[in-house]
Amino acid sequence: MNTGLLVLRLVVGLLIAGHGVQKVSFRLDGNGLAGGTAEFRHDGFRGGRLTALAAGAGQIGAGLFLASGLLTPAAAMAAVGVMTVAGTVKWHNGLWVQNDGYEYPMVLVVASAVLALTGPGRWSADNLLGLTPWPSWICLAAIGIGLASGLLTRVLLHRPPAPGERIPHVQAAD
Repeated sequence: MNTGLLVLRLVVGLLIAGHGVQKVSFRLDGNGLAGGTAEFRHDGFRGGRLTALAAGAGQIGAGLFLASGLLTPAAAMAAVGVMTVAGTVKWHNGLWVQNDGYEYPMVLVVASAVLALTGPGRWSADNLLGLTPWPSWICLAAIGIGLASGLLTRVLLHRPPAPGERIPHVQAAD
């Protein structure tokens, strides 16, 4: 079981962190901070650069904390929050990823929630620091707060485009 949790933490955590790196840099085929800003504007979010920085930092931090198994409920809460926002962006496309749907963000939300509920396993920073097991109420609260914060972020920062407004989308650099 501990090996499985380690693999799950590493894959999910590093994918979420990589997603954040793409938002703010040219690494991992990202479009830099300008590209991340344009992506958020294209998706109808206010805040531009600040939104891209906050989302990128949240994804990088949540991902690295999940991967290392450090403060797992809090890391899962942040991961659930940022990936819930990503899911809301893709919601109108339906479930399946081949139609740019919310399948992938949903898998990351569920995997992060599972890590909060199961704990990070023996080979984790939480275990090394004597922080496990986390009380169930903390894990459930973290998942609930993560979902609520993602949905609240969508409500507060999203603005539908004005009639006739066209927001350019930045293409990947060659």
